[in-house]
Amino acid sequence: MSPSPAPIGVAVFPVTALQQNCTLVWCRQTLKAAIIDPGGSVDALLAAVAKQGLTLDAIWITHGHLDHAGGAAEMQEKTGLDIIGPHLEDQFWIDGIPAQGQLYGIPEARSFTPTRWLAEGDVVTLGETTWEVFHCPGHTPGHVIFFNRAARFAQVGDVLFQGSIGRTDFPRSDHASLLNAIVTKLWPLGDDVAFVPGHGPTSTFGAERRTNPFVSDEALRRAPIARAAGGPA
Repeated sequence: MSPSPAPIGVAVFPVTALQQNCTLVWCRQTLKAAIIDPGGSVDALLAAVAKQGLTLDAIWITHGHLDHAGGAAEMQEKTGLDIIGPHLEDQFWIDGIPAQGQLYGIPEARSFTPTRWLAEGDVVTLGETTWEVFHCPGHTPGHVIFFNRAARFAQVGDVLFQGSIGRTDFPRSDHASLLNAIVTKLWPLGDDVAFVPGHGPTSTFGAERRTNPFVSDEALRRAPIARAAGGPA
């Protein structure tokens, strides 16, 4: 007997000069879709949705950095859709998007007010699929991730990467909080969970537990979270 097809579809589109992984996810039953972290290239993203034959249903944001959220206001203006997330603690980052845009040569980036702020334990739905929200502060204080338990899939923004973790040299970043979120919130979801990070290639939680130099089981045995300090550039 062949395995049942995954209940969701996933496509990744790097956007902005920072090559942020904007992720399109959709319910295979209803073809309703959500865009996660539209940092830019809004018209191209909307064209990609149409090419897939999908109906865009919502805009989801993991955190308030320019490359993840800079195109959300434009996308909402062009579609009338709700902006869902991040956590309220990232309001100051969202307010600063225009200044970030000037700094990084993306002057069209705008701030916005989410239709709905998210918090630990919230659930968002997309067609017939259900996504759990986990508040994972550290890279930013209001960072959230989206997890689909049925598909064993997560979009984790800049919390975790293949072979690395999010930077913690920003205002209100905290390295120990980031490590704690990864170990106490991501790892319990299961080694088999595949994830799309905010930048770079996909991986699985199990692969990162084995090999990630910052949060592998071996790395954390050498440097327990309570004593961790600093972080990657």
